[in-house]
Amino acid sequence: QSRSSAASDVYKRQAMHSAIAGDLSTLIIVTHGTDTMTDTAQYLSDIEGKTIFMTGSLAPARFAMTDAMFNVGMAIAAVRVMYHGVYIAMNGTIFPAKSVIKNRNINRLKRVELTKS
Repeated sequence: QSRSSAASDVYKRQAMHSAIAGDLSTLIIVTHGTDTMTDTAQYLSDIEGKTIFMTGSLAPARFAMTDAMFNVGMAIAAVRVMYHGVYIAMNGTIFPAKSVIKNRNINRLKRVELTKS
């Protein structure tokens, strides 16, 4: 990733954070590319009083077999029943923002143990 691309990602995350934090809605769904979704979810995790779901597609919509609509549907259902926090809805699994990474080798999200700092 180039330095300018990384700076752009930071700027986009800051803008998204401000927009979501300032919105009156308490239930938020964000569609996002999966390459940096976990980073963005972690960045948003300090927003309080909202239930935020991020989702996307590991198989892009331009492919005949895509998971996009299933993942969006899951996010719509889950955002209504989960406690406040930031989550990722992907392939039938709900991941808390701070306990998920993307395994690029197998193109899947993977739960990881929370680290204490």
